[in-house]
Amino acid sequence: MTAIHWKRQQPRSLRHGMELCLEHARVKANASVDRIADLMGLANKWVLYKWMESGRLPAVLIRPFETACGIDYVTRYLSHSARKLLVDIPTGRKATGRDINSLQASFAEAVSVLLRHYEGKTPVDETVAALTGVLEELAWHRAEVERRAAPQMDVFEEATDE
Repeated sequence: MTAIHWKRQQPRSLRHGMELCLEHARVKANASVDRIADLMGLANKWVLYKWMESGRLPAVLIRPFETACGIDYVTRYLSHSARKLLVDIPTGRKATGRDINSLQASFAEAVSVLLRHYEGKTPVDETVAALTGVLEELAWHRAEVERRAAPQMDVFEEATDE
């Protein structure tokens, strides 16, 4: 079984976003639906299952759900369905070789999916998801570079020698 690249996953619907969140919680934190419902303050897991079935998660419970699951696929879906890119707030930290390798892999995967799409082998939703993911990752690096150009004083960060 291959490892799932969570950063590259893109939800296709609200229900799919909820499924991805639950799968992430199961894989990364070994959290069951019971545990997630408990962390959200719900009376029982059946309410959460009902929302999964109907694809209707109340807006006030999106953040508690995503916090309990440890990832934000519902927010990503809502953003993408409104034709918006979602970029993490930059911290100004120096990128590592692993960050750059991840970006390069995202580019390669997106171009591969795009080529397969134009050959009629990849559906539109999968192609759009791959392109959106690489755009968001590139936008994050752009914001990080801008932030490093004008660093802010971080009172709570330990001093390091570079």
